[in-house]
Amino acid sequence: MKEPHTIAVIVAHPDDDAYGCAGSIALHEHDPGFRFILVLATDGAAGQISRGVPATRETLGAWRRTESANAWRAHGTIPARHEWLGYQDGHVHEVDPAELASKIHEILVQERPQIVATFGPDGITGHRDHIAIGQATDTAFESARAVPGPGLRRLIHGAIRTSVFQRWNAARVRDGLTAWNPLLEYHLRPVPDDMIGIEVDTSAVAHRIVAGLREHRSQRDVLVDPGRDDAAWVRTVSREPSVLIWPPRQPGTAVLSDLFEGL
Repeated sequence: MKEPHTIAVIVAHPDDDAYGCAGSIALHEHDPGFRFILVLATDGAAGQISRGVPATRETLGAWRRTESANAWRAHGTIPARHEWLGYQDGHVHEVDPAELASKIHEILVQERPQIVATFGPDGITGHRDHIAIGQATDTAFESARAVPGPGLRRLIHGAIRTSVFQRWNAARVRDGLTAWNPLLEYHLRPVPDDMIGIEVDTSAVAHRIVAGLREHRSQRDVLVDPGRDDAAWVRTVSREPSVLIWPPRQPGTAVLSDLFEGL
């Protein structure tokens, strides 16, 4: 009997989940038995507070928990399990890696998702919390696979193609903005195009991804460049590339066009 399509997205902060897999989740939400598990290491209490948002430094964590719930409601697919690990924003990289991996391992063994999505060693932005949760998830995935049972068929890292990164940077310079510098923390980091093992065309559901992103109002100033219109935002989220970590992509094989392709 074929396993139902299930995915666990394991990231550091509310809004980290808004890119990368949101389109694929929308594309598969009506699959028989589909299940979406969301695990967030922190509530993002150390994040930005955009202009006009009545949160304070003391209330931002609670505010962002609400934004996370609102974002998935606006997107249209509410996680079947929305797990908060409760770590302090900005300090996940200081947590004992074995402790962090153990918590994630427990969830993976309970849920047995087919696909686990997280950050790669670049953290996409070099954020130390991103890198730490990604490393812990990789470790937990390997240990959970050793426990007999279904699922745990594919581990992926969200990524930005180098060719796309270069195009974005050229546009930023044209618009008078500072170019992203991959050597700086909080700046975007690309991966070589030939490392991409999966790329999903999400243009049909891009409006839903943007609807979810817009609910992260406290982070608006860091999520989108000033003056960017809806059409540009939709174009940005119309492709979801990932690096295939397990099973590793064999040289010369075609890039998959769907997260669940072949499962």
